[in-house]
Amino acid sequence: MRGVVFDGKQVQVVEDLAVREPGPGEVLVAIAAAGLCHSDLSVVDGTIPFPVPVVLGHEGAGVVEAVGAGVTHVGPGDHVALSTLANCGTCPECDRGRPTMCRQAIGRPGKPFTRGAGLVHQFASNSAFAERTVVKAVQAVPVPKDIPLESAALIGCGVLTGVGAVLNRARVDRGDSVVVIGTGGIGLNVLQGARLAGALRIVAVDANPAKEEVARQFGATDFLTSTEGVRDILPTGADHAFECVGRVELIRQAIDLLDRHGQAILLGVPPATAEASFLVSSLYLDKSVLGCRYGSSRPQRDIALYAELYRQGRLLLDELVTAAYPVEDFAKARADAEAGRVARAVLTF
Repeated sequence: MRGVVFDGKQVQVVEDLAVREPGPGEVLVAIAAAGLCHSDLSVVDGTIPFPVPVVLGHEGAGVVEAVGAGVTHVGPGDHVALSTLANCGTCPECDRGRPTMCRQAIGRPGKPFTRGAGLVHQFASNSAFAERTVVKAVQAVPVPKDIPLESAALIGCGVLTGVGAVLNRARVDRGDSVVVIGTGGIGLNVLQGARLAGALRIVAVDANPAKEEVARQFGATDFLTSTEGVRDILPTGADHAFECVGRVELIRQAIDLLDRHGQAILLGVPPATAEASFLVSSLYLDKSVLGCRYGSSRPQRDIALYAELYRQGRLLLDELVTAAYPVEDFAKARADAEAGRVARAVLTF
């Protein structure tokens, strides 16, 4: 079968990939569509260290082909969106409703794929850039069949991370002010999360002025090409500032833009050894710097919620799919994504 494999030096679309059958508590999914997220590119450029060879992709949706013993919530023919959380469901963190903190879901890559005689790693317990993948049952979340799979795919990472960061981590309230630095796939979902939460002023910041139209479509009330003008709009600062790029100088700017009791939420992914600096005294007025993993999400609950909000016309998905590419055109999809020409490139099988 086809898949996108990174061997540590280059990315190839291969046709000799194989995946094993699902075991107990697992689901075999035929991938229909998968979004190309910046995290996939970060594996390739070394920003996210990961063992190789690896099948990339982690934002996908498809149709269940088979289930292992004990799986009852989905069956063959069901449409599912995939999450990256292969959480155990039984540890104290899972029991507290914090599956993103489950230690069984972090840093334990499996090898369900083979290529020739060699095993191939699975990225983010998902590997959606393959015609078929095997995931834990908890990662396969049923979605209504009237949702296009190209759109449903984006729920599993971009929407869970961006909207979830607003609703679950920052807990933006009605009337709050929000600054979003970076309006790529994650930033756009932060914008619409802030809109859903009832934020009064939502300022989008992106160096590319061509992104203003789509930023406003997703919920921005204001658009700037740098953070220098934020204080003209919010003289006392922002209640919440989201950094969605992954650059330490922008993290500093997010912190400096906060009002009293404000929160800077870090969503961008800088290199693993990157260090950021800020004035310690600037935090004494009850300001906070918050990390956020995967939107602090609970995928089985949140994916179903976002799917229903989409069906009601309150959450945008179709508008995120600005370009769809057959998997054979991965190189073009990557180039367009890296150049910022698309909000989200989607690979189709």
